[in-house]
Amino acid sequence: MKNIVKGKFQVKGTPEPSDPTVQAIGAMRMRFDKRFEGALDAEGTVAMTGIMDRDIGSGGYVALERIAGSLDGKKGSFCLQHNCLMSKGAQTQDIRVVPDTGTAELKGLTGTMRIEIADGGQHFYVFEYELG
Repeated sequence: MKNIVKGKFQVKGTPEPSDPTVQAIGAMRMRFDKRFEGALDAEGTVAMTGIMDRDIGSGGYVALERIAGSLDGKKGSFCLQHNCLMSKGAQTQDIRVVPDTGTAELKGLTGTMRIEIADGGQHFYVFEYELG
């Protein structure tokens, strides 16, 4: 049975040093630290590589994220893989639980997440998941 949980999260970004290959293609690396609230009561750490043309609103990023805490009261951790694009402001998100990364009470977790950013910059998540 699929469960859907929603909530907000705080995020803080820190630029990371890029290797020459990343710099050569005009990309950048970032670390994000997140604090999720609501049914997902957890901390997240993200390693991201992205490229963006802010003038036209197009770009993309790939990232891996480890989330640790509780989901609907079940404790453990899991990882997400992000593969997201923006084309002239229109977003496409593909954020999925990496198979078999769930630990403790979250073992067997599968699912997808969507991120929404409201006017004013507040971040929200919608997480659709199953525990197998």
